Amino acid sequence: MIEKIFQLGKEAAIYGLSSVVGRFINFLLVPLYTNFLLPSEYGVIATLYSYIAFLFIVYGFGMEAAYMRFVSSLEIGDKKQNFSTPFVSLVLTSLLLSMVLYSSSRGLASLIGISGEYHVLIQYAAGVLLFDALATIPFAFLRMENKAFTFASVRIINILLNVACNVILIVGFGMKAEGILLANLIASGFTFIILFRYIAQSFTWSISFPLYRELLKFGIPYIPAGLAGVAMQVIDRPILKALTDDATVGIYQANYKLGIFMMLVVGMFDYAWRPFFLKHASEEGAKALFSRVFTFFLAFLLGLFLVLSLFIGDIVQIHISGKYLIHPDYWSGLGVVPWILLAYVLNGAYISFVIGVYLQKQTKYLPYITGAGAISNVAANVVLIPMYGIMGAAIATLVCYAVIATSIYFTSRRFYEVQYEWSKIGRLVLVTAFLFGGYVLFGGPENRLADTVLRVVISIVFVASLPALGIIEKNEVREVLLRLKAWRPQQRAD
Repeated sequence: MIEKIFQLGKEAAIYGLSSVVGRFINFLLVPLYTNFLLPSEYGVIATLYSYIAFLFIVYGFGMEAAYMRFVSSLEIGDKKQNFSTPFVSLVLTSLLLSMVLYSSSRGLASLIGISGEYHVLIQYAAGVLLFDALATIPFAFLRMENKAFTFASVRIINILLNVACNVILIVGFGMKAEGILLANLIASGFTFIILFRYIAQSFTWSISFPLYRELLKFGIPYIPAGLAGVAMQVIDRPILKALTDDATVGIYQANYKLGIFMMLVVGMFDYAWRPFFLKHASEEGAKALFSRVFTFFLAFLLGLFLVLSLFIGDIVQIHISGKYLIHPDYWSGLGVVPWILLAYVLNGAYISFVIGVYLQKQTKYLPYITGAGAISNVAANVVLIPMYGIMGAAIATLVCYAVIATSIYFTSRRFYEVQYEWSKIGRLVLVTAFLFGGYVLFGGPENRLADTVLRVVISIVFVASLPALGIIEKNEVREVLLRLKAWRPQQRAD
């Protein structure tokens, strides 16, 4: 069992490499944009990318998830048909949608409230959406074939090319907002060319229409579910702005972004998790394996929550070229960070609990679950923000993710019941609450050095409590340490 869990961890780490590198490099683009673009131009880009996020869900209409589900079982058609059927579907629908966007760019620019002179940005966006949609099945193919290193490498090439084109077009050619979208289009097109090798080796003209009907039945619910999911992530900002002011939103946004550390870990796990449980679901002892994975994963997330919450004040004070990581004007909002981190912990639980809905093709429940999360988010924001300000918005985010995690758990267990280790999980939650709550309630020493030492000791106590309380078995700890010592990252023979 540990061998399988360790393999899951390795692949999650490799997938995470592209996410970590990507987000860091994209962060480095912020100075470029703020120095070469007017705030109004940067605002147009921000607005357009928010629409792209919603449109990408429509472009994909759940085909990535559907492909992974059906190619894992091959219950209809062979492997090439399971690749080609969703891929051809995306080619046809994406071409149609992008042609509509391209030809209607002037009218759409007016509709979303940007100047007509920026209509070319919508035309570039149509190309970006087209190539990104066409890349989803090849990328999913790499995940299902356990080609994590290739997946991460292609993603990093995409990011580096995007950044290089941004610098060349904006600095070298003096382009403004259009340079950003054109750079993205070039990178997306080149990425599709790189992936063409895997398309060619997996493609067949023998399309299965019975398979396509099942893919649609599985995938279509991802559209409303995905739209509700995006809404959950952004709806608190306009509500906060309506109930407070722009400065408050700015402070909240800056501190909300500090949850990126937890978000990256959850995202890394998600990339590796679906191929993992699809591969092992039919094996004897699969449910016990999935239960153990969740205990390990939750232990890691809560340990990360504890460390980040205790040391976030030191992290934001890191100096980079004479500047703080986060300017002192924003430090008043640091109190929201633990709530956001916990929300991402619950998002990790949601991802873990989705097994039953996924395996038994019950995705029709996803729109109701994410819809309930979005409604609870709006309601909690409206109630809590007037009383607690940005802290209310953060708590509302936690409430929202608690709703979807709880809902997916009870829904999923109807179709595929996993006996999770609730006794161990209870001890894990209690020790985390005791250590963090004790520090918050009683405070650390006024002496900064003594306070730092105390926080380090608390972190060590948490790690030591895992085997001491039987949350993680001592023999599992020894086996993991031995494997870490013996393991050397090796490129897969892709």
